[in-house]
Amino acid sequence: MVSTVRVGGVQIGPSHRLALIAGPCVIEDEKTLLTTAEQIRAIGERAGIGVIFKSSYWKDNRSDAGSYAGPGLAEGLRLLEKVRREVGLPVLSDVHCRTEVEHASAVLDALQVPAYLSQQTRLVLAAGRSGKPVNLKKGQFVSPNDMSSAVRKVESTGNRQILLTERGSCFGYRTLVVDYRSLPILRSLGYPVVFDVTHAIRIYGVPSSDPRGGERQYIPALARAAVACGCDAMFIETHPRPADARCDAASMLPLDKLERLVEELVAIDDLVRNKEGVHLDQVSRKSSPIDEG
Repeated sequence: MVSTVRVGGVQIGPSHRLALIAGPCVIEDEKTLLTTAEQIRAIGERAGIGVIFKSSYWKDNRSDAGSYAGPGLAEGLRLLEKVRREVGLPVLSDVHCRTEVEHASAVLDALQVPAYLSQQTRLVLAAGRSGKPVNLKKGQFVSPNDMSSAVRKVESTGNRQILLTERGSCFGYRTLVVDYRSLPILRSLGYPVVFDVTHAIRIYGVPSSDPRGGERQYIPALARAAVACGCDAMFIETHPRPADARCDAASMLPLDKLERLVEELVAIDDLVRNKEGVHLDQVSRKSSPIDEG
């Protein structure tokens, strides 16, 4: 039995429609953040799905110490609280250490444990003790079955509001592959499953500002396959001008491509969940190329 997780007003689980977690990789400035959030909210409303806004106040895994990593905890949380208050979307962001959890949980509707930190016991326990929903991202180096240890850590705090996110597994030195068996395996741990499509197509070791740092042309295919496998939420990092983004420029989906993709994913989800009145011809078969945007 897979539980339902509630993030703000959004319910995620097998008995609910596909949810969307979306936003820029990292907070850059207030105007970009708010206008992107407003457009994502409108897309969700038109599609009839719940939306959670995601953007990182700090990216602690940049390959270059001089790369932009975000505005920091205090300013980032202030801006995310503004999204929550003015745009009306629940908000999610990464926490990187125990000392961030108390401050972050005062603002965020859900805490995200990054993939690289999914095995960090004290961080995972602190996130669980916050009482907020915890999105555990599966490490690229961890098998889906082995995420049961992270789940048990959160459960040991009495928190049962857990999301499990698949974002690909290491294959060779720089590329990730998505093993779609992971989605039902993660779901068998008893919690809703999220598919992070935009990190699954990153090419690691290549700067994210380099066009070779991501293969965004595969975003639609991977996302459609994940929904067909039965994931409960789709995680998509998106930006109005990806080429100008200060983090993950090569892998974020252009914002003007998001609505078309969401429409296709919702149609597939309705088929998978046997929603009344949905037919195969509602799933668009037209090509949907993703360019540099």
